[in-house]
Amino acid sequence: MLIKRFVLSLMLLNLSGLLLAQTDVSLFWRKDSLQQTEIFSAEGDLYRLVGHHGPAIENKFMALRLYFNHSGSIDVYSKKIHRLELAQALWYPSEKMQQEQGFGCDEYKVGSTVGLGGINLWDGRQVVKLTATRGRTARVSKNEKGASMEMLAKGIAYKDKMVDILIRVSVNNTDRQATVEAVCTSGHKVQFLTGVNRHPGNSVFNRDGRIGVWGRHPADVSKAPVLIGGGMKYRPSDFAIKRVTDDAIQLISKPAKKLKTIIVSAGEREEELNTEQAFFDYVKSF
Repeated sequence: MLIKRFVLSLMLLNLSGLLLAQTDVSLFWRKDSLQQTEIFSAEGDLYRLVGHHGPAIENKFMALRLYFNHSGSIDVYSKKIHRLELAQALWYPSEKMQQEQGFGCDEYKVGSTVGLGGINLWDGRQVVKLTATRGRTARVSKNEKGASMEMLAKGIAYKDKMVDILIRVSVNNTDRQATVEAVCTSGHKVQFLTGVNRHPGNSVFNRDGRIGVWGRHPADVSKAPVLIGGGMKYRPSDFAIKRVTDDAIQLISKPAKKLKTIIVSAGEREEELNTEQAFFDYVKSF
């Protein structure tokens, strides 16, 4: 009887773990597809050698990836069904997987921007990309509460000094949002540049510490691009400049050693935030 109870307790514990497993990570070399927890590049650019071009992370609502190059950009994988998909789709589900199994899509087009909440620097006159002269390291990790991915770029020429910048993106098991943290690990104060990209015809909500963008992205990998929402929550007092360019709503921080924002995405194929109104209402309130 005691043995049966013990076995039942183990089964319930395992089931509980599975139910809580609402986040995942992915990082691997394209040559062998074996998952890694850390990858280093002395040159700082493994965009074409690492799977899905860099580390990736997901909750059941969306997946995000950091490009393994100088861009500092965050890209979005949009989902139709609330579930984990990275392990199977590896960011690029086949057309059959999308049509017959309801897999999501890679239709968020970053272009030359930081995408959804990515990080660059600002030197007072222009954007400074995260060009690493002393190497770039990608890391992913998971725990019982969620998962995170990191990108550390060392030796970035910024004004009259060399700085090291860490980008960390975290998701948890309970909600839609992802937290983006930028840290100057070399201890210098810098001006971080972040924001949300947009495309012609997209609708924009932009006030009270919230940014929301809704519309189609001109994805060159899709025959029928879908409507996608990208949103950000930030603390206005952290920023010195907010501006709207042709392809983004940009935020430039006050000089600081670290910065934190919260990002979210949704799309028209899912059941909840599948309209502009529903998405903007969510962005205004989360």
